[in-house]
Amino acid sequence: AYQFTAVYKLSAQTFGGICRASKARGPVQQEKQSFQEPLSWRFPEPPAEEEPHFPPNFELKPPAAADSVTAICGESSVRVEAKKDLLGIGKPVQAADVTLGGCASIWEDPEVLVFESELHSCGSQLMMSEDSFIYIFTLFYTPSPLGDSPIIRTVDFSISIQCHYQRKHDVSSGLLKPTWTPFSGTKVSDENLYFSLRLMTDDWQFPRPSAQFLLGDKMRFEASVKQFHHIPLRVTVDSCVASVAPNIDTVPRYAFLGNKGCLFDSQLTGSSSQFLPRSQDGKLQFEIEAFKFQQDNSGMYITCSLRATTADTAVDTTNKACSFSNGWREASGSHRACSCCDTNCGTSSKSDLTEAGSQLTGLCWLDAVLPPFEHTIQNACTL
Repeated sequence: AYQFTAVYKLSAQTFGGICRASKARGPVQQEKQSFQEPLSWRFPEPPAEEEPHFPPNFELKPPAAADSVTAICGESSVRVEAKKDLLGIGKPVQAADVTLGGCASIWEDPEVLVFESELHSCGSQLMMSEDSFIYIFTLFYTPSPLGDSPIIRTVDFSISIQCHYQRKHDVSSGLLKPTWTPFSGTKVSDENLYFSLRLMTDDWQFPRPSAQFLLGDKMRFEASVKQFHHIPLRVTVDSCVASVAPNIDTVPRYAFLGNKGCLFDSQLTGSSSQFLPRSQDGKLQFEIEAFKFQQDNSGMYITCSLRATTADTAVDTTNKACSFSNGWREASGSHRACSCCDTNCGTSSKSDLTEAGSQLTGLCWLDAVLPPFEHTIQNACTL
């Protein structure tokens, strides 16, 4: 059985607004109508659902990128600007719903939210590739319910922001000078670390103009790294080898510094060679008593491996500067880090981002009674 209810709404205008009286009628005789055969009428079949008709060549287009976030990687910080129309749909988001790694915006106007953070803050992650430092930030959007209702009309999402800093180096005679390679874009900027390995005057005030020495003199080396778009860095000298040719595997050779920062010369020869107490993280000074190879007066090459780590990395067995004088002493005062100098100090962990650093090798050439001092690169930027 089917039940059908129709409701009609009639307006007086339907009948033209005319009403006429009529005479009363007498009783009407009603008769029952009967059929000889059953009715053949059936409810009609529901109409078939029509296929939708789209315009010719119609395609559902995916939403376009909103292009609503820009970032500027600065010297030691990042600045992120996010449009309040974050989704590009003409509806501003709530400022409290957007954070940079959990950090709220520092400023806003009717159109833009502004975030600023140090490179190592607001949940950033530091990663390293063969030729780059990469600081990764995440901009989070977590929509809150609309008004007093339990609903939202957007979904939460995150945007990854990366600042890249190049760590390859070109080395020429004299100071190691960087080349600036700007990156075209708002989310990534590139830059070189600035390494130096120089001979210094006796008072450590100036670069030494000559690399000629008399036996008994001290060769004073200053290794340094300058940070531009980086958190503070500490430079270490992992090894130094003297040889009669640029190839450090030739014979004769003398490894006077090795094992991740242990200066062996004073222990092996009784010299006064030493690291000076460290006064700055980005600079390390050491002095070696001048020497030459027996029966060789052609001069020698000195190859040193320099490495940079973040300044807050602990001084330990793989990040140190140790000298020997009646026992091992570390230039920063963390003498326990030198406990492995007579054994094996191992290698830096590539997976530990706080200990990984940028490494280069400077080639120092000292002639006869020791002249010109040059630098070339070898195995640049390998861990």
